Amino acid sequence: MRKGSVKEVLAKIKYDPREREEDYYIVIEHRGAYGNVKKIPLEMIELGHGYFFVGEAQIPYHRILRVVRKDGTIVWSKKRLD
Repeated sequence: MRKGSVKEVLAKIKYDPREREEDYYIVIEHRGAYGNVKKIPLEMIELGHGYFFVGEAQIPYHRILRVVRKDGTIVWSKKRLD
């Protein structure tokens, strides 16, 4: 499931011509509040160096919990130390 950093996984999906970014979404922890999650379609994000962007919003990569295919397959998941 985990194949590198989340940024590497997102870059592969967005820039590899064999992938379709519209088939994926990310799940983020919204504003650092445990349990408050939000789904964002991958085609809505722009990758940056230490952050990704959704419109004008700048969000750090560490808030990403999962990268998921629309069929429900988790392709990347954050390690948790709960």
